[in-house]
Amino acid sequence: MEELNQWKHELSRRRARRKIDSFYPDSGPLRRELYPKHLEFFRAGAQHRERLFLAANRIGKSEGVGAYETALHLTGQYPNWWQGRRFTCGISAWAAGKDSKTTREILQLKLLGSIGDFGTGMIPGDSILHTSPKPGVPEAIESVVVRHVAGNKSRLVFKSYDQGRESFQGTEQHIVWLDEECTRDIYIECLTRTMTTNGLMLMTFTPLLGMTDIVRDFLGITPNEL
Repeated sequence: MEELNQWKHELSRRRARRKIDSFYPDSGPLRRELYPKHLEFFRAGAQHRERLFLAANRIGKSEGVGAYETALHLTGQYPNWWQGRRFTCGISAWAAGKDSKTTREILQLKLLGSIGDFGTGMIPGDSILHTSPKPGVPEAIESVVVRHVAGNKSRLVFKSYDQGRESFQGTEQHIVWLDEECTRDIYIECLTRTMTTNGLMLMTFTPLLGMTDIVRDFLGITPNEL
């Protein structure tokens, strides 16, 4: 009995550190066919560099869309049903939120897991090679080095809009995931970072600010049409 309990404990531990495997299964109550909009968003990445998942609260934007796709690109561990964009080697990526606190409490949590238990988020535990703390922000992580299946490494940096547009200058990125709406100048700066790499821009947010410039751009609406 003790050996059985140890086996169950180890199985539970391994599953907790492979959270990504529980998303979009072939069958069951959470089977992927029940999420057509999510799958449509993923497929669109094969053709479109810029994508926005505009939706209501509490439907899985941050975790089931942004964190899920970002983790796939960082690790190269694409499921066999994946029809979106694929990267065949390690990448450079940013994940950014409104401020340092929300970035820590939402993006960092979704991707890495809880403080002291990293590896229980969307990035598998055995793929996380190194984390670097963010200066001046308790329990926040600034960057993560991730093992890619190609044999090399990916690097993810957490950023926030309150750092200003200038903090988004300079480096080439393959993936930029913006969770919550940013200003157009920050968006354009991030898009510029992906031009050389032919990288991807992912946005996930609820349009709490109404018909902003970013929303109009993605919907193809001019101010005169409002």
